[in-house]
Amino acid sequence: MALIRKLHAREVLDSRGNPTVEVEAHVDNGWARAIVPSGASTGKAEALELRDGDPGRYCGKGVLKAVKSVTHEIAPTLIGFDASDQSKVDRHLIELDGTENKGRLGANAILGVSVAVARAAADSARLPLYQYLGGKLACELPVPMVNILSGGLHGGENIDFQDFLVVPLRALRYRDALADIFAIYRAMKVTLQSRGLQTAGVADEGGYAPKLSSNEIGFELMVEAFERAGFRPGVDAAIAVDVASSHWWSGTRYSLKTEGVELSSGELTERFRKWSTLYPILSIEDALGEEDWHGWRVLTEQVGCRCQLIGDDLFVTNTKRLLKGIASGAANAILIKMNQVGTLTETMEVMGIAKHHGYSTVVSARSGETEDSTIADLAVATCASQIKVGSITRSERLAKYNRLLRIEEELGASAI
Repeated sequence: MALIRKLHAREVLDSRGNPTVEVEAHVDNGWARAIVPSGASTGKAEALELRDGDPGRYCGKGVLKAVKSVTHEIAPTLIGFDASDQSKVDRHLIELDGTENKGRLGANAILGVSVAVARAAADSARLPLYQYLGGKLACELPVPMVNILSGGLHGGENIDFQDFLVVPLRALRYRDALADIFAIYRAMKVTLQSRGLQTAGVADEGGYAPKLSSNEIGFELMVEAFERAGFRPGVDAAIAVDVASSHWWSGTRYSLKTEGVELSSGELTERFRKWSTLYPILSIEDALGEEDWHGWRVLTEQVGCRCQLIGDDLFVTNTKRLLKGIASGAANAILIKMNQVGTLTETMEVMGIAKHHGYSTVVSARSGETEDSTIADLAVATCASQIKVGSITRSERLAKYNRLLRIEEELGASAI
């Protein structure tokens, strides 16, 4: 037993320079910090982060209200709780907030406490977090799904689709997968230069952000970069794409501004079906809008046999929405973002339901990230299929990739 002795919160900055919440938890014989990320591309059903709304300070994005939630409401009621009883801690946080979307105390305040307590309990037990959460059998590292090209809200709306990513296929070890990704990332730079498409800087998640005349060109560029790096497309490396279509869906039509066309759900599905036969596409995320349930069912019937179809905005790490998707045959994988649901317990419950029903789990970072590496441990603890945290540039991304390198080294010969 490790009793919670102190909880403290402060306002810090995320990778976009926006305020976010950091929580410190002190327990018997241990302590830890947790920092909460924030998304730009968010689903309507996500848990609500609490912002101050003061236009004179951080353009209204301050989080002093969420900090106060921790110090004035949460902390006084959690002191003395057993930090090792994570489900009880998280249940208390949910009941204390009392709202469906955690909007009263703020999902950013609640998640900060939830994760900090878990990390502190692991520290008290003298266990790495992945082993504390997953037990001694937690030894499977996730396949990294890594951003190479960015668009949508992550890339200044240079193209409609949000991310083109590489999935390394030939590597037998995680560290070798990173080396393959590095080679492809560098090859993409040369590819963009050769086409006169290179731009200064990188997007929110570290990918290149060229302005393209069509979304399909993104697939062409990925194949060219694979080949330039010496990889066989579809054999040594494959493509994943995050479409983020909810942001250009009207409720009835999909408006592709890059190409100046409007498509029905069926027409867009037909494009994905065609592209999945022309290019080595292994995974498609948020191909259709978050409330286009009929379209998702048709897409899954037509494309799900050859592609992983991930629901992000569709499911928002939410048990009710996931169960609806399972019942209706929508998608075959779920993106996992802790701040979409707000507690560690709820996150792991959703992952358990997904696995039970044969859905792959992909643990993900947010576009507004931090140096906190908890999701790397979460991915190993839960044997997640993949991890998606951005490109191999920017320290808030590398914190997760580097944590996985350390975990692989700790596990030694038992690492899968």
